[in-house]
Amino acid sequence: MKNILIIIMACCGFAFAKAQETAHNFGNVQIHQSGSIGFHGDLVNDGDFDNNLGLAGFYNQDEELFILGNNKPIFFNMEVDVPEDLNFEVSVGVTNFLDFINGRITTPREDLGINLDFTNDAIYLGESDDNHVDGYVTNQGNLEFDFPIGDDFKIRQLTVVPLDPAGDLYQAAYFFEDPNTPSTLSGSFDRDSFQNTLSIIDPNEYWDLNGTLPVQARLTWDEETQVPVLADGIESLRVVGYSEVLNRWVDLGNTQITGNETNGQITSDIFEPNGFSALTLGSVLRGGSSINVYTFFSPNGDGINETFVIEGLATSPDNELFIFNRWGVEVFSMKNYDNSFDGTSQGRATVSQDDKLPVGTYFYVLKLKDQKDLAGAFYINR
Repeated sequence: MKNILIIIMACCGFAFAKAQETAHNFGNVQIHQSGSIGFHGDLVNDGDFDNNLGLAGFYNQDEELFILGNNKPIFFNMEVDVPEDLNFEVSVGVTNFLDFINGRITTPREDLGINLDFTNDAIYLGESDDNHVDGYVTNQGNLEFDFPIGDDFKIRQLTVVPLDPAGDLYQAAYFFEDPNTPSTLSGSFDRDSFQNTLSIIDPNEYWDLNGTLPVQARLTWDEETQVPVLADGIESLRVVGYSEVLNRWVDLGNTQITGNETNGQITSDIFEPNGFSALTLGSVLRGGSSINVYTFFSPNGDGINETFVIEGLATSPDNELFIFNRWGVEVFSMKNYDNSFDGTSQGRATVSQDDKLPVGTYFYVLKLKDQKDLAGAFYINR
């Protein structure tokens, strides 16, 4: 049966360097519905291998395998049983189902163009510390999605909750390392630079999440996160994001939290991923603050939550508020702010006078005469 399979696949565009070793597709190959093919060696795809309805399996109990080539293979169903890892040197798509039987999928973290791509609301099963994607994953869709990502033999999923029914392409990876010294991402996410209402930033890990449309993000923690060091109880935890506009970590909220100090998950407020270079966990300032900034408002004319509200400004009357968009362009400023900003720009440069600002993430700097300035992010919805 093996010889027949090899002859058929060679006719369709496959060449085999040696049986059970490299398979090189240079033609047009299709797995039909209910059909399947197993790869026990590397796959080089230089042809068309993206119109599949069956199963593609990768199996090798002794050696690592590679998928490489000039063209992206796209599988309907895929399963991975490679304890020594299946390594991608080209992106691979899954449109229906992926089964992590045994072993990790690795993608090169220094090349964000190579991913495991889930489309058409594809799902997966079998994720664990030993079975996940060590590198970048993308998901195209409008449903809540748990990214099966980790670093080395440690899974730390991130969940996106899209808000736009049209959906978007989101990309994520997890890094078990100090944000001060990223191994592959450019720059440094200084843990000593953070919004005044925050107390401490997680020194052990961070996530990279990319996407243009608004989401809520759900992060997880485990014992190695050391939550007791970060916060006085899990209620003080926050999702935080590093803003290159402000050059600091800002509070992205805590709309829902479950678990205990050794295991749990936390959901952020609404934000745009591309406005932040990294995400991690932080905690709010112990003892709180006399000034409270509301980080979401919706100037849509319904009379509810129509303006950007900062409570407690009576304690610091000589204040000045500056608001910037995600590119650092000033769109609003006001001395002695009176909670009247309704999402209308009075800015310059790329934003015209009296324009209604688009939905999205914005940043504020509140200069206070008698205490430290405040800075952070908020979201405008309509």
